[in-house]
Amino acid sequence: MRISELSVVHSGYTARSRLDPVPEGGVPALQLRDIGTDGETPGPDFQRYDLGKLSDRYFVRGGEVVFRSRGEPNAAAAIRDPLPEPVVVIVPLVVVRPDRDRVLPEYLAWAINQPDAQRRLGAEAQGTSLRMIPMAVLENLEIAVPDLPTQKRIVELDVLARQEGQLLRQLAARRETLVSAILGEAAKAADKKEIAR
Repeated sequence: MRISELSVVHSGYTARSRLDPVPEGGVPALQLRDIGTDGETPGPDFQRYDLGKLSDRYFVRGGEVVFRSRGEPNAAAAIRDPLPEPVVVIVPLVVVRPDRDRVLPEYLAWAINQPDAQRRLGAEAQGTSLRMIPMAVLENLEIAVPDLPTQKRIVELDVLARQEGQLLRQLAARRETLVSAILGEAAKAADKKEIAR
C-alpha cells in the first residue's frame, strides 16, 4: 500500500531567515540534525526559536513520523506520543501523519527505514552532491501493512534487536579492554622475570 493511502504527507516549515535560538519563550523546533541517521526517536529537548504565528500543519504533537528528505540516509523517525508541547518541524524534514486506525507511527517509520524501501527511495533521489527525495516519491513508496497487532510485535522485536546489538557491542568493547589489560599484565610479569635473572 502506498504511504499516501495511509497518511497525510507535507513539508515542514521553511524559515525565511537564519534561525537563532532564544533562551526563553519561542517554540521548540525539530530540525534535520535532531533526527539520527538510524531513525531513533528524537527529543524531548529541542532548541527554541521565535518564529511568530505558524499554521498548525507545521507542528507535531506526538504520533507522527518525520522523514529526512535530504542527505543520506533518508531515515524516518516516529515522534513520541504525547509530546510535552507542540514542536514545529523545519524543512528539509517532511511530516507524515499516519491514519492510526490502519498503521502505527513506529511501524511506518520502521518500514521506511528498511533496506528495500531505502533502495527504492534512493533510486528516485535527485541531486548529486546533496541527495534529496521528492515528497511525491515518499508518498508513492509502497510498504506492507499487516494488522495492527502484527505491526506492534514487529516494532517491539525491532527495539529488542537494537538493544541486543548495543549490548553485544558494549560486551565486545569491554572484552577487548579486559584482554588488553590481561596481556599488559602478562607482559609486565614476563619483563620482571627477565630483569630478575
